[in-house]
Amino acid sequence: MSSVIASTRFSVLDRSRIRAGHDGPRALRDTVAFAQEAERLGYHRFWVSEHHSVPGVAGSAPTVLAAAVAAATSTIRVGTGGVMLPNHQPLVVAEQFGVLESLFPGRIDMGLGRSVGFTDGIRRALGRDKQDADDFAGRLTELLGYFDGTQTAHPQVHARPAEGLRVPAFVLATGQGARLAAEAGLALVIANVRGEDTMLRAIDDYRDAFRPSAWNDRPYVVVSGTVAVADTTEEARRILLPEAWSTAYSRTRGEFPPLSPAEEILALPMTDRERALFEEARRGQIHGTEDEVEDALEKLLSRSAADEYLVTTSTYDRGAMLDSYRRLAGLVGGPA
Repeated sequence: MSSVIASTRFSVLDRSRIRAGHDGPRALRDTVAFAQEAERLGYHRFWVSEHHSVPGVAGSAPTVLAAAVAAATSTIRVGTGGVMLPNHQPLVVAEQFGVLESLFPGRIDMGLGRSVGFTDGIRRALGRDKQDADDFAGRLTELLGYFDGTQTAHPQVHARPAEGLRVPAFVLATGQGARLAAEAGLALVIANVRGEDTMLRAIDDYRDAFRPSAWNDRPYVVVSGTVAVADTTEEARRILLPEAWSTAYSRTRGEFPPLSPAEEILALPMTDRERALFEEARRGQIHGTEDEVEDALEKLLSRSAADEYLVTTSTYDRGAMLDSYRRLAGLVGGPA
């Protein structure tokens, strides 16, 4: 194992994807069981996500699911990747994380995103619109202020039991997320979705603009991405197909479908646009044998100097997914 891999933390983000033939409750139970396995394998964190009215995703209430995960585990850090702050009042978010940190002290992370509902209908149901994302900086300042007692948006209002607690905060780098994370002195979570060069420039800009804060005295970068490890390169590639097709489907039809078997996806008669989106969804993914994945991770981590890698792999074949995570844990120094 290379020194750069050995010095990097590895964590997990699970989106509670629904598999074809299964339902949402099954997906949520699978997430909790997956967290227990991730803890056994030595991963540093286990995060859950927020999606609303998505047919293929069961994770709609991340702080509730995080509580279930934390209750079912004992050592792994638990958090959100993330709570979409424009969808919620900062006071409520502070209260929720204050409760989590009180119940599971020293194990809770607060990952925050600036996306709003996926469609106009969802945004209306949430009582939000696209412009709410524009005030992310103000909402973030208010939220953090409830923890350290500095918020001024609502004098005389206190978030109980959050005030006085310290929950590590992370900002997901969508839109202006990297700049806002730097200005607030928070950790950054960034994915390789627009090409590695673009990601590396955003990381450099974040580090250059970072302002030390009470939350972090130095920049902290979490690179997120999909990793699949198997006996052969082709087996690893097949692990990634269901998620890639679901993403491509969402961009042509406006919704993420349940994950389908790889063989069904390979037999689909895709249009040129669907094929292009399908290939685009696979950009930046790391897959292969242990040696191939180790080489790819070493190159990426060396170039980015990331402090942590957040693995986001989902697929239809849950057994193959868990085997991939076990192989990766063995590769990066876990007890597997």
